[in-house]
Amino acid sequence: MNLKTVLIAAGLAACAPAAVAQTASQTAAQTAAAAPSAADWRVPNPDDVLVIDTNKGRIIAELVPEVAPEAAGRIRTLAKRGFYDGRTFFRVIEGFMAQTGDPQDNGTGASELPDIPGEFVFRRGADLPVVVADNQQVAEVGFVKSLPVTSQSMMLAPLTADGKVQGWGLFCKGVVGMARGQEPDSANSQFFLMRDDYPRLDKRYTAFGRVLSGQEVVNAIKVGEPVPEPQDRMERVRVLSDIPPAERPQIRVIDPAGPWFKAEVARVKAQGGLFKACDVNIPAEVK
Repeated sequence: MNLKTVLIAAGLAACAPAAVAQTASQTAAQTAAAAPSAADWRVPNPDDVLVIDTNKGRIIAELVPEVAPEAAGRIRTLAKRGFYDGRTFFRVIEGFMAQTGDPQDNGTGASELPDIPGEFVFRRGADLPVVVADNQQVAEVGFVKSLPVTSQSMMLAPLTADGKVQGWGLFCKGVVGMARGQEPDSANSQFFLMRDDYPRLDKRYTAFGRVLSGQEVVNAIKVGEPVPEPQDRMERVRVLSDIPPAERPQIRVIDPAGPWFKAEVARVKAQGGLFKACDVNIPAEVK
């Protein structure tokens, strides 16, 4: 199987002398700039966090099995086996992504485990924790944990056989996706980290997580197709829950259901134009 290719202005008001009335958008922007409170943060499940130590620095990514259980499970399984330790970033494209996870380090290999099906879309029901950031008539844009998603409007759910609607992950900067060959169900061990927004991948590749910390490391990985030697590499990849408590980084990330995040969404909307989930900042803290 060849997995080498991943196809890819504020108005002034005279309410009082020399007074300036704030618009709703300005207020939203100021609110978003305020420091988050304790209630704005969540602690991710340590079983769903990858700690990727590379020669360029540490990357911490969150798996989101709620939308792609097969992909998230496969990456977790291989990480626990040490499969990714030493694997290089063999294909890295500026403005696109950094690909890794091949035991051959050239795009032609895979693990000994069977290929997994594509999870390009998912079924969204009332039980799926989607925080809707924008309702765009027939579609809703939001987040499942740190992952930006779009789905059909839930108003359509009563009309479907399973009471659910179709959703899909959005390939924004920092999103983690499964590489595959020409066949839709050919993903195995290879994955890629987005260096920029790339909506052409939406509904064509499986989005299963997002970088919480270390995007600057992703962007610093040596570029090439293929990358010339020496290639940057993942020196060690672990699931957070497997790291001894004394060594385990303490991680928290902004909760999309919290007030700070709602204010951040309002700030982005105030800039005008079509709302894009990729423009919304999701801070994380690592200690």
